[in-house]
Amino acid sequence: MTADLIITGGKILTMEGDRPRAEAIAINSGYIDAIGDAADIEALAGPDTQWIDANGATVLPGFIESHMHLLIGGCELLNIQLDGASEPAEIRKHVRAYASEHPDLPLIMAQAPDYAVFADSPPREVLDAMLRDRPLAMMAHDHHTVWANTIALEQAGLINGLETSPGHEVVMGDDGLANGALLEPEAYSPVLRLAGQERVGLGLNTGRNPDPWPTEDEREEDLKHLKRGLDHAARHGITSIVNMDGNPYLLELLSELRSRGELQVRVRVPFHFVPDMEVADLETAKAMHEKWNDDWLASGFVKFFMDGVIDSRTAFMKNDYPGQPGYRSHGRFEADRFADLATRVDAMGLQIAVHSIGDAATQRVLDGYAAARKANGDTGPRHRIEHLELVAPEDFERIGAMRITASIQPPHAPGTCGLPLEPTLTNIGRDRWEDAFAWQRLAQAGAPIALASDWPVSDISIIRGLHAATTRDAWTDDVPNHRFTLNEALAGYTIGGAWAEGTDTKKGSLAKGKLADVVVLDRDIEAIPLDELDKTQIAATICGGKVSFRAG
Repeated sequence: MTADLIITGGKILTMEGDRPRAEAIAINSGYIDAIGDAADIEALAGPDTQWIDANGATVLPGFIESHMHLLIGGCELLNIQLDGASEPAEIRKHVRAYASEHPDLPLIMAQAPDYAVFADSPPREVLDAMLRDRPLAMMAHDHHTVWANTIALEQAGLINGLETSPGHEVVMGDDGLANGALLEPEAYSPVLRLAGQERVGLGLNTGRNPDPWPTEDEREEDLKHLKRGLDHAARHGITSIVNMDGNPYLLELLSELRSRGELQVRVRVPFHFVPDMEVADLETAKAMHEKWNDDWLASGFVKFFMDGVIDSRTAFMKNDYPGQPGYRSHGRFEADRFADLATRVDAMGLQIAVHSIGDAATQRVLDGYAAARKANGDTGPRHRIEHLELVAPEDFERIGAMRITASIQPPHAPGTCGLPLEPTLTNIGRDRWEDAFAWQRLAQAGAPIALASDWPVSDISIIRGLHAATTRDAWTDDVPNHRFTLNEALAGYTIGGAWAEGTDTKKGSLAKGKLADVVVLDRDIEAIPLDELDKTQIAATICGGKVSFRAG
């Protein structure tokens, strides 16, 4: 049988231990048909075989983006991209130019300013100075805080505050009015509603379907957001996405794109269980898994949030935050309730993924996983913890011993990818730095590692993530440097991501019989200095044997 596609002329990194290198790959009917020496593979060519010459560059398994938010990211590509900008005068230029170019937008929305933009000033006053006569809001890079100007707060009904669940807060100023800082989704969703962007965040913020159901025009708008996000992923070498927010509506949209032949990246979508749900809501997770469970579109896991983030002091800590005696934030699920839910989900054969950043949050998650294992035995789902930015010293070994996947985002570490050191390091506390963002300590404890960007929290570029993972500096001489080697980082974005999904028998490496998910780079990635990794470009992205992106 002749090959549909042959890739040759490059350095092939298979991510397979018994044969780490090869010269060529033959793909047939969406699977890798053969891999080996160039002469043997080229003999499989026929008159209709498509060829890709890697020209001496690296060929890898397609990148697995193990933690991202596809619909949100696709929508936010339309907003102002500030990329950590910290000078109010410079941001004002961007904001006013964008507002002038979009006179009919009900809300001017910007992404990812530096927290330091606001210093000690009320955020609404800082934003009023940038744009006073139209609603303006900015989403923090971590998506846990939105800042809004006065008119946006007024139109959203927040200027006089809002009663929210613990951990969500409309921060009030000394003048009795909202100061412009909106912490967590319950507080900032009314502002996003002004822009018509609330619907794209439902899978993250409520876990429920839209109500009322979208009109045909609204549905088409959401499909465009998704397609924009999928195209963006393919251009960055991503062939598989593990989405970290979800509801049935998102899967219905992806199914529609699939029916149109426009789903060029594999996607997994969870059921997001939020604190105000009941046990009976887990039936939705079961139904999603039964309806969507193939190589292109699948569910099969439940997502929880245990806490917030360090920068806004909403991460759940074991010790008081510096300068705030008695304040440690809190876990969004009580210990007994999470243990019961984890046990139920585990018994259903579904995977669990939990956003957990503070050390107290992670300890509560581990206790819940231990309760599930005690009740059900080792049932098979490879449970995971997302972020793990601060871990109690006694919990590193627990994570490894239980084989809990450490889902790590290298671009999140303070000092990488343009992120500042503050306020993160101050909020952690100097005496805990050695337990923070301790990637190698997790790996050495035996935790399986999956790497991701958390797009749109960080740049979706896996190459940028590889750069962050391999070049990260220690914050001081007495804190260990937790950078990964290049091989460790590549594994985290390929075979490690597949293991975390439970799809390592199908993808994550280049071996005969596996799905034909491949990325071709523009250079030999092992031959360039690590600090130049971020200059590497994607030459081609192949998913299921279909070339969805090719430079030039």
